[in-house]
Amino acid sequence: MTSPTTPEPFGERLADRLSTRHFRVRPSAAVRMLRRLGRIDRAAYRAIAAIHTQPLDRPLRSISDFANFSKPWFAVAGVLAVFGGARGRCAAVTGMTAIGLTSFVVNQAMKLNGERRRPDRTEQGVPESRWVRMPESTSFPSGHSASAAAFAGSVGHVLPRLKLPLRVAAVIVAFSRVYTGVHYPGDVVVGAAVGAVIGRATSTVALRRRAPSAHRRSSS
Repeated sequence: MTSPTTPEPFGERLADRLSTRHFRVRPSAAVRMLRRLGRIDRAAYRAIAAIHTQPLDRPLRSISDFANFSKPWFAVAGVLAVFGGARGRCAAVTGMTAIGLTSFVVNQAMKLNGERRRPDRTEQGVPESRWVRMPESTSFPSGHSASAAAFAGSVGHVLPRLKLPLRVAAVIVAFSRVYTGVHYPGDVVVGAAVGAVIGRATSTVALRRRAPSAHRRSSS
């Protein structure tokens, strides 16, 4: 049992909920797996906190802050809309739509039900030189990671030449959230997975809608 001051990894919280409910078959295997994932999550957080990479503190802190409110993705979308032609405009709109959908799912559906408290950076040993402002929202899942993955996945699908650089940028943003101590790794992994799924679905719909109009323009 974790103490009241120790934030519970989401896997352990879910395991607690499962173990207190009445099932026809006791979900002991699922509970054990979730508790194990919770322990791994906390151990991974501490391991990253213990990394001695002081030269990275300032740049990763700046990246984490700059990613607030999806500013990097709005900037990229603006450039694509102005200079990218018809396909660039399609990619920009698709990316912004993916971010909007992802933000709604993560912030309204998942964070409100996750109820996971933010990590205690002092207790877990995150150096103060890495700290950014601790968000007031709940920790699970990571909204920054979700938005980054949604934008990278959707825009990279519409414009394949941007797939690699956008994915690298999304990974850096996601890692910065753990490195600065505001998220557990599990928050970031789940957030990125949700964003990737929504981003891919959004771009698939956008490309299907764009195909008939592009065909009509080419045949006219």
